[in-house]
Amino acid sequence: MNRYLSTLLMGCLLVCACTRQPSGIAPVPLEAIRTGGELATRIDRNFDRLEDDMYRPDSVFHSRLWLEWPGDAQGRIVLGLVCDARASGRDPLYLQTILDHYPQFMNEQGYFGPVFDGVLNEQQLSGNGWVLRGLCEYYEWTKDPVALDRIRAIVNGLFMHGKGKFKDYPIDPADRRKNLGDAIGEIVYNDAEWVLSSDIGCVFIGMEGLIHAYKLIGGEDLKELIDELIARFLEVDLVGIRAQTHASLTACRGLIRYAEITGDESYIPEVQKRWELYRQYGMTEGYQNYNWFCRYDTWSEPCAVVDSYMVAVQLWQHTGDPKYLDQAELIYYNGLCHDQRENGGFGCDFCPSLHTHRHDLAVRTDEASWCCTMRGSEGLSSAANYAFFRDGRELVLPFYRDCSLDLDGFRLAETTNYPFDPEHGEILLTVEKASATVRALRLRQPFGATDLTVEVCGEEVPAAFEGGFLRIARRFRAGDTVRLRFRLAAVDQEPEPGAVKHLVGPLLYGNEGDAPATPVYHLLDPKVNRASGYSKVIIY
Repeated sequence: MNRYLSTLLMGCLLVCACTRQPSGIAPVPLEAIRTGGELATRIDRNFDRLEDDMYRPDSVFHSRLWLEWPGDAQGRIVLGLVCDARASGRDPLYLQTILDHYPQFMNEQGYFGPVFDGVLNEQQLSGNGWVLRGLCEYYEWTKDPVALDRIRAIVNGLFMHGKGKFKDYPIDPADRRKNLGDAIGEIVYNDAEWVLSSDIGCVFIGMEGLIHAYKLIGGEDLKELIDELIARFLEVDLVGIRAQTHASLTACRGLIRYAEITGDESYIPEVQKRWELYRQYGMTEGYQNYNWFCRYDTWSEPCAVVDSYMVAVQLWQHTGDPKYLDQAELIYYNGLCHDQRENGGFGCDFCPSLHTHRHDLAVRTDEASWCCTMRGSEGLSSAANYAFFRDGRELVLPFYRDCSLDLDGFRLAETTNYPFDPEHGEILLTVEKASATVRALRLRQPFGATDLTVEVCGEEVPAAFEGGFLRIARRFRAGDTVRLRFRLAAVDQEPEPGAVKHLVGPLLYGNEGDAPATPVYHLLDPKVNRASGYSKVIIY
């Protein structure tokens, strides 16, 4: 027994099933992570695209693409550049110049678009919501007080005019003009109180920006305004009104953020309800989205795919239910990764759907440069950030990718071929520098893994995954290794009788003509464009 205690004190190992709820855990700071492999390639290519001509200061304020969406591009480009910069460690070339140009193109009240004249324009509120998001992310990164002043100006100059009026935002399905609009939303209805968009519900994108602003500037008046908007959102019949899925999921992310700010977890079940509605009526068979609920003959929008990925991970974070991690993994590899194009931008796809009997995945829009290319950066940077969560002195790994971590003196390197080598899957974690700040690792069972073995410092230990995770507690030392080996199972899913989808691990497979089936996942494949005639059948 004394020998055992001595060993325990010098550096013991405890491996056990982990069923703890991850409430209270949070992603580690993004700057502590350096991503490699396919995700690093994606981030770098997207960053390059966001520094092309159309996103530089001389263009991003003048393009006619965004005339009906005041502030939309100017907010998204700041958000995108901040996300890519934080995820890559690379300095953005034009970010500060874009921010310096803001006052030239804002009105005298300090926001984008016309001065409020008594009528609320939901596209203007949505666009300025993205400005708030961009400025908030920029402030949290740099602590620049100028950004905080601009946040206050937008909140007080524009959004506060809606206080007492948001409760009357039109949500009766009979009053909304549905089945209108293209990939760029447009104004479809004006009355004495509202200017309404074909992107039904986009006012709640503005709500999410307000919630992020509230985290930074507080204020009882702002809280009352947010509460009014949230109450109205919770009254919306998303399916009946044919709400835009992007706007709806952005609002759900806002509810999660608000729960974190206020400590009121009652918002999480509300998000769960709407998430299940989205999965039933808004998600395609390829794990992308229909642009509106129940409009199955439309197209995917990567902005919504980004939102869906983030919502799924955040629901796991708040509930501990590992099913949300599985859903997020399917969205990332088959939805988000398919949507990214060769130039690093993101484009829209036609929707494979049992409702329309469309069985193939094909390109509709080579690039949605006006929104999704900028927004894709938040999805990619989130994927980097979600590699590591922290729960006290425990490090939680819900996903696996080539990357490294340097957190409070604890350095960890991760290499993996997951999920691209189904027969010889391997994940290797190497402690490069130990610190008392990390006393345990919680490792998620890889999606679809079978024949799984776990080795710690070369010795096999029980692989007793329960509740989705395995906990390894140890006084770590430099040179310690944890290695997972596994195969990935091939599974045929039946979305309905007589229809089959084929997956290997999290990768969805499809056929191009008579060629053997391959994953729809691709890494910036140049053939994924309209001109090539690219198409993959994914429903058999």
